Amino acid sequence: MDIPYTVQPRPDTGLYNAKVGIWLFLASEVMLFGALFSSYILLRVGSPEGYWPHGWLNVPVGTVNTLVLITSSITTVMAWASLKMNQFAKFKLFHACTLCLALTFVGIKSYEYHDKFTHYEITLANGEFADGHLVENKLAFVNNAWTGHIILKGHIVKDRKELYDLKAHHSAGHEEMKLEGAQIKKVDTYGPWHNTYTAIYFTLTGLHALHVIGGAIVIGFLWGPGGKLWRTDPERFTNRIEISGLFWHFVDLVWIFLFPVLYLL
Repeated sequence: MDIPYTVQPRPDTGLYNAKVGIWLFLASEVMLFGALFSSYILLRVGSPEGYWPHGWLNVPVGTVNTLVLITSSITTVMAWASLKMNQFAKFKLFHACTLCLALTFVGIKSYEYHDKFTHYEITLANGEFADGHLVENKLAFVNNAWTGHIILKGHIVKDRKELYDLKAHHSAGHEEMKLEGAQIKKVDTYGPWHNTYTAIYFTLTGLHALHVIGGAIVIGFLWGPGGKLWRTDPERFTNRIEISGLFWHFVDLVWIFLFPVLYLL
């Protein structure tokens, strides 16, 4: 028995089943990301003056990733349009481009994450703060004390507040510095545990990256083994590409909001 309304629209909604389903799913996604964006706003408004980070993210890298994702939305539309014009070979080309761009986005985001996990803030015993990227780490925590040494490429500040606004203190010189264990009181990286900003940053971008990966898996399946449906039921297969495209546009739209909120403001 065939499932009804997989191709023909339902009389009550005017849409076929899959499109009804994807719109309901995307409505729940809007509520999910809406709650997270609201949390971001409340956390930012409630932070003490001067202690909300500025300039912690690489704007040129984020801009490139934005262009990558926008381009992938264009190629997924071209893939769907190619099927509408009965050009399966062009569909394969454009869908392959979409998949490559999705993987490129995830790769660039992984590079950004790596940058944060190798970025250290070290509280020194004399009350100063060393901040920079890891060059060498030979530290060990033994008997409640640090031993060995760590080498960072960065700078030392007396007031931790200076580390929160890198835009205002961009002129600070960066050089290699070797810190001995006896000088160190606390070691921390810029992971999600670092402070409120990095926690919400990793939550928002991490959840978005999972959506990109999930969408890439679906796109890869439809480009590969799922493409067999084109031979037996081309209209239904075209509908599947349209549905995956709607999800991909939503992923793109979320990033359009994430980029200015996290990188520019």
